[in-house]
Amino acid sequence: MIFLQAIQPPVINVNDSLREHTQNMIQQLQTDPEGYFANLGHQALIFGLKVLAALLIYFIGAWLIRQIKKWQQRGFERKNTDPTVASFIASATSFSLTLLLIVVTVGTLGVDTTSLAALLAAGGMAIGMALSGTVQNFAGGLMILAFKPFKVGDWIAAQGYAGTVTAVTITNTKIRTIDNREVVLPNGALSNGVIDNYSTLPIRRIDMTVSVAYGTDAQQCIDLLLSMLREEPLVLDSTTQGADNPFVALKTLNESDISFVVRAFVKNEDFWTVTFNLNKRIYTELPQHGIQFAYPHVDITLTPA
Repeated sequence: MIFLQAIQPPVINVNDSLREHTQNMIQQLQTDPEGYFANLGHQALIFGLKVLAALLIYFIGAWLIRQIKKWQQRGFERKNTDPTVASFIASATSFSLTLLLIVVTVGTLGVDTTSLAALLAAGGMAIGMALSGTVQNFAGGLMILAFKPFKVGDWIAAQGYAGTVTAVTITNTKIRTIDNREVVLPNGALSNGVIDNYSTLPIRRIDMTVSVAYGTDAQQCIDLLLSMLREEPLVLDSTTQGADNPFVALKTLNESDISFVVRAFVKNEDFWTVTFNLNKRIYTELPQHGIQFAYPHVDITLTPA
C-alpha cells in the first residue's frame, strides 16, 4: 500500500491554480497597470500575427495541394497510368498532404507539435479500434490495387449492386449504376466478397430459354431459332468460337411446355443489343410459323351426363 501511494502522480487543483493566477493579475493591475496592459497588448499582437501567419500558411498550402493534384493528374495522363492506380494514389496523396498541412498550421500557432505527435501516438490504439472499419477498408484498397480484380471503367456486380467503376479511393470504390446512381462500396467488404466482373473478357455468351407449347415440331423450332442467330450480324460465327456457336437444342420437357436452350457468343459490348434483338425476333417470328408460346392454363373437358 505504501508503494502504491508513492508512485501516484501529484494531484493538481485547477481551482487553486486559477485563483492564484487571478490574484497575480489583480496585484499587477494595482502595482503597474500601464505595464500590464502594455504586456497584454504585446501578447495580443504576437498572437494575432501567429493567427495571420497560420491562415496564410493554410491557404497557400491548400492552393499548393490543389496544384500538386493537377500536376499529378497530368503526369498520370501523360504516362497513360491505369485509372484505378491513378485515383488511389491521388486520394492517398491528398490525404497525406492535408494532414501535414494541418500539423504545420497548428505548429505556427505556437502549439508544440511534439506534444501533439505524442498525443496522437498515445491515442493511436483507441483511434485504431474506433476506426477499425476504416483501416480494413484501407487494407482492402491496397489489395484491390495489388491484385486488380477490376479497374476503372469495368462493369461489375458486387455487394448486391451492379454498375460501372468510376473511382477507386483509399477506403472505397464508387460505381455508377445503369439508372445513373452513384454507389459507394467499402473496399474492405469488396476485397473479401464475391466480385462478378463482366468486362474482363472480351467475349460473352448469351443464354436464353424459349418455352413453347406441346405439339410443336422440335426440329422446325430449332431451325428457326438457328436461322435467327445466324442472321444476326453481331453474333460471332463458328470460325471464331467453334462449331457449336450458335447453339440451339431441346432442353427440358416440362409439365405444360417444352423448353429450348439458345446460346450464342458475342462481343462484350454487343451483349445487350443482341439480347434485345433476339427477344423481339423470337416473339414476332415464331407465331408467324405456327409455333405458340407456352403459358399457364387449364384445359377443361365437359362430358355430357
